[in-house]
Amino acid sequence: MTLRQIASVAVYVSLSIFGARAAEAAMNTDALVTEGRIQDIQHAIAEKRTTCVRVVKAYLRRIEAYDKPLKLNTIALINQAALEDARKLDEEPQSLRNTKPLFCVPLLVKDNIDTVGFPTSAGSKALLDNFPAQDAAIIQRLKAAGAIILAKTNMAEWAFSPRNTVSSSYGVTANAYDRARTPAGSSGGTASGIAASFGLAGLGTDTGNSVRGPSSFTSLVGMRPSLGLVSRSGIIPLELDRDTAGPMTRSVEDNARILSIISGEDGADSITQNPAARAKVEYIKFLKRDALKSARIGVLRALAPVEDTDPKVLATFNRAIEELKAAGATIVEAVEIPNLKIHLNDGYYCSRFAFDVNTTLAKAHSPSKVKDVESVYQAGLYAPQNEYDFKRFLKNSKSDPGTTCPYMLDHPGRAAFLKDVEAAMDGAELDALIYPTWRFPPPAQENATSQYKGDNSQLISPATGMPAITVPAGFTDGLPVGLQMLGRRFDEGRLYGLAYSYEQHTHWRKPPYGLDPLEAAPGTDK
Repeated sequence: MTLRQIASVAVYVSLSIFGARAAEAAMNTDALVTEGRIQDIQHAIAEKRTTCVRVVKAYLRRIEAYDKPLKLNTIALINQAALEDARKLDEEPQSLRNTKPLFCVPLLVKDNIDTVGFPTSAGSKALLDNFPAQDAAIIQRLKAAGAIILAKTNMAEWAFSPRNTVSSSYGVTANAYDRARTPAGSSGGTASGIAASFGLAGLGTDTGNSVRGPSSFTSLVGMRPSLGLVSRSGIIPLELDRDTAGPMTRSVEDNARILSIISGEDGADSITQNPAARAKVEYIKFLKRDALKSARIGVLRALAPVEDTDPKVLATFNRAIEELKAAGATIVEAVEIPNLKIHLNDGYYCSRFAFDVNTTLAKAHSPSKVKDVESVYQAGLYAPQNEYDFKRFLKNSKSDPGTTCPYMLDHPGRAAFLKDVEAAMDGAELDALIYPTWRFPPPAQENATSQYKGDNSQLISPATGMPAITVPAGFTDGLPVGLQMLGRRFDEGRLYGLAYSYEQHTHWRKPPYGLDPLEAAPGTDK
C-alpha cells in the first residue's frame, strides 16, 4: 500500500469515526431532552457533546412528531426565533455563559403571560390580536438568565377552569398519560407539554389550583409560591388577590432553579415590595437528600377523608407517609387546624375578575381592540364548554373591588385563616403539612365537569398566601398521583428541601408511555 493510499484510508477512518460520533451526539441530544434536567443539558453543551441549537431542534422535533399527531394539543404557538436565539447562545464565550443560570433552557409558557412575538390570548379568540409591546416581568428575568422561550401553551379560557384545558383560541388539551383524560386546568397545556418533554421547563399561573392541579395529573413538580414573591406584571389576571405564577417541571431541582430567577421585587406589582421578595434566595442551596431526617411533617387528614377519597389514591397517600418516615421524617398524624370547616365553607372570595381584566386590557402595552371582558361574553366569543364559568365569573365580579373587597390578607377572614394554620403548625412544631393534591384520579374529558371533585389545591394556599408544592407520589392504574406539601409564608426553601428529599428517596416520576426519544433524521444534528 502506498503512502497516498495509507493516508486516504486514515482520512476515511477519521471521517467515519467523526461521523459516528456526530450521529451519536445527535442521538444523545434526542435522548437527553426526553426527561432531561437543566444541569444535564448544560453539562452536555459545556462538554461539547451537543449544542443549544441541537437541543432546541430536538424539542421541536418532539413537538412535531407527537403533539398534534397524538392529539395532545399542548402547544399553541412555536417561537419562530427560537433557533436563532439558540445560535446566539452557542456563539457566546463560556465566561458569559457562566453568568446565565438558565443558559439554553427551552421553556413552555402559558398563554396568559406576555411574551413579545406572541399574542397573549388567555385562551380567548377575542384576544388573538393582543400582541404585547414588552415581556412580562418574569419573562424578562428568564431571558436575561439565558432561557429560550420555545413556545406558548394552551390554557383553560381566561383561566376559568381547574377541571380541564379548553380554549376558544386553541381547542382542547389532553393528558399525556391518557389522551382520553383531562390534564386539569387551567395550565394544562404547560403540564401535558412538559410531561411529554416538549420543553425543559414550563410556566403556569395559579389562582386556585392551576399550577399544582395539572402538575399532579401529569406527574410533575408544581410550585405555587407565597403571594408577594413573584410579580404578576404582564400577566392577564383571573383574580389578582389570589393570582401568582409558578414553575412546572419534571424535577424539584429544576423547579427551584426557575423560581430563583422569577422571584423578586418588581415596581410594577406592589405585592412584591416586601423583604422576602427583595432577598432573592438561591433555592438550590436547600436541596439536600437527607432534608427529611430532621423534619416534622403534619398529616392533614381532613383533606383525605376515607369516605370521600378514591381508595387507590388514599392508599398511595398512606404509602407516601410511610416513605417519608423511611426517609427520616417525624410524622405527626391527624393535625387539626382551628376553625377549618368555617374557613373552607366561607372561602373568603370576593371576585375581581371583570375589574382586573378590564384594567389590564386598558393599559397601553395591551393593544388588543377588546377593552372589556363583558363585550366578549355578549358577542359569544368563547368555547361553548366555558359558558357556565364565564357567566358565573361575570355575575360574581364586583364593579369596584377597591371599595368593596379587602385586598388579599387585608381581608379579616383570610388573615384569620392564615393565623389558624400557622397556629396548628407552630403548636406541633411542623415544617410542613401534607395531603393528596387531588383525592381522585384524572377523569375522562367528557366527565371533567360532572366528576370534578377532590381538588385540595383550592382550599388553603390561595386564601392564606402560603406556598405549596406538589411532587409525584406514584400512580393508580397508570395515572399520576401527587403529594402536596404546604409551608409557611416565604418558606419556599424549606419546602423545596423536603420535596427534594422525598423525590430522591422515591423517584416516582415516570415518563408517559408512547413518547419515547426520537432518532435524529439525517442532517438534523447540525
